Amino acid sequence: MDEWLMERYSLAKGRIWEICTEKTIKEPFAGFFRRTAEFLKKTGEILEREEDSLSLAEYEAENRSLYEELFPQNYGTSYGNPAYAEKMLGDYGKAFTFLYAELRGTIAYAYEKKWWDYLVCAELFLEIHSAFGEEEPPSVKTVQEILRSYVNDYCQDMMEQRIAEGVDPELDFAVRIVMDSDLTDLRYLYRYGEYVSGNETGVAEFLNSLSQDEIDSMAGTYTEGYRIGFINGRKDISKKKTVNIRYNLGFERMVRSAVLQFRNMGLEPVIYRHATHAVNKRGNARVGYTGGIPNPQYDYDHRQDCALFLDSDFVKRKLRSMQTAYENYKELADVHGGPACIETFGEEPFAPQAKPEAWTLTEAQQKLQVELDNESGQIVNRYIKGDERSFTIIAYPVPEIGEKFPEIFREIVKINTLDYKQYERIQQTIIETLDTCQWVEIKGKGGNETDLIIHLHTLEDVTRQTNFENCVADVNIPVGEVFTSPELAGTGGILHVKKVYLNGLQFRDLKLVFDCGQVIDYSCSNFESEEENRAYIEDNILYHHPKLPMGEFAIGTNTTAYVAAEKYGIAEKLPILIAEKMGPHFAVGDTCYSWAEDTPVYNPDGREIIARDNEISILRREDISLAYYGCHTDITIPYEELGSIAVIDEEGERTLIIENGRFVLPGTEELNRPFEDGRS
Repeated sequence: MDEWLMERYSLAKGRIWEICTEKTIKEPFAGFFRRTAEFLKKTGEILEREEDSLSLAEYEAENRSLYEELFPQNYGTSYGNPAYAEKMLGDYGKAFTFLYAELRGTIAYAYEKKWWDYLVCAELFLEIHSAFGEEEPPSVKTVQEILRSYVNDYCQDMMEQRIAEGVDPELDFAVRIVMDSDLTDLRYLYRYGEYVSGNETGVAEFLNSLSQDEIDSMAGTYTEGYRIGFINGRKDISKKKTVNIRYNLGFERMVRSAVLQFRNMGLEPVIYRHATHAVNKRGNARVGYTGGIPNPQYDYDHRQDCALFLDSDFVKRKLRSMQTAYENYKELADVHGGPACIETFGEEPFAPQAKPEAWTLTEAQQKLQVELDNESGQIVNRYIKGDERSFTIIAYPVPEIGEKFPEIFREIVKINTLDYKQYERIQQTIIETLDTCQWVEIKGKGGNETDLIIHLHTLEDVTRQTNFENCVADVNIPVGEVFTSPELAGTGGILHVKKVYLNGLQFRDLKLVFDCGQVIDYSCSNFESEEENRAYIEDNILYHHPKLPMGEFAIGTNTTAYVAAEKYGIAEKLPILIAEKMGPHFAVGDTCYSWAEDTPVYNPDGREIIARDNEISILRREDISLAYYGCHTDITIPYEELGSIAVIDEEGERTLIIENGRFVLPGTEELNRPFEDGRS
């Protein structure tokens, strides 16, 4: 251990312990400092703990004590709540709620024994505490400048560490938990430092009830999908040495089996936690392994905390730091294969409350964020090349989905392993019809106002070329869609969904209006005012781009998943990964082939998918900064709201693929069987 680091830690620790009881700071700030010092003392004690030998009950109590302040019933008096912080501290509220969120990262640093990360957070707290030790409190501007300096001073270190975690298999904190723990002893769940809810313990207990063959089969579906993704993409997996595994706590038995299977492919796991430092966070997304979410409103309230420090200087600093870090790890980045993700679903749907007290990006900052995302994507692609990497995603339910959780879980396992050969044949029939025309019409019914025309690319040789990818179970599990990147010119109309969940957020009466393939107007009915509704869409679908193109049009064919969702009443809880297979869907943002458009892609019948570009992505050949948006959001129309999907030929004749939510194209009738079986 670095002697100078430990000396600094010892000084910080001593001062924090004193603050827990001293009364030198005046109200209203004293309450924040005392409460936060107690929290840092608690995480500091965990940091110093040499052996994790607590009983299960002790671990449970410790975990609850670390997270209970964020529980919905307690959040009203938490400084993590921007509304409460402002109520108690006035104009200082935003600065202190930012500080609160940054210091919560010390939980992770304590369990991982990241002394430096803990120390810089502790010193930040002490610096601000010291500023309030004077007769008069510092100005709000002074407090915010201390916070900005912290972010800027440590930007390089935090970026370097984050990138290392993404490519270096020797950073194996989570791997050791997965591979070395007794997974029948649920104490292992608490050694991450993540929040452990009934979902995490429930999944772990359920997986412990399965045989090793069942576990290996689940893992095999996932790892084989990853491998086949390389084969179908005509990418050489033998060049790769690492795979990034992302999962929710509780799935360790499956992850352990997957690690062994990946190792048989020559791939070592890299597993990292979702970002904890403000420098590395991206909205309220959790990229990496994660435990439960004690309160999604807290995550939502802090999704734009970067508004404190996001300016042109920070953008330049972060991009330089990122470039330097990737250069330092370029050999490891070059052999990284991409992510293999295990997603979960079943939590109670979350409809966020918009809070004016929370940090919010200005219009200028929104443009800077777009610039930062764009440039960051280019840097990543230079070191982890898009045309050489792949991915896979699979999803399973958590106990919160309801009392039939075990039954639903087994149903999802069955859906994830449907006969892909049968789907391949049926979907090929659909593709052959779609390839006869350049126009597809989609109409809603029963109050769904969807009325869209999709313009397809021109095929020069239909014997060798196709517009649609025949998607079976590889990178995108389960089976069940054909998809394309439309031509933007000529694509237009209204997309309407009565209710949809995107990235865990509910949208009611979502309407997007397209012209020349781009979103030109939008609305929803989540909030009372049109202004709030538009801001909600701008934040969570458009990501502050003035326009976004339709990057994908697809027809989902997984009627088995749809009927199961209706049977168990879980449609609104399904992730987009499954929901997108349950009707036609439309993605706004980048195409499905972003960063890899020049890599040929072929269907099982040998025909090349030529619709890998649109009028936006092709701009990469002139100016790459104009070609990508760094987002891709799928929006599905459920079969029950679907009037028809038809191809239209040059004479205006329509050939129906779907009518009144059922497949009517000859050769696709088998897709209606789950509807019939569901009624019997």
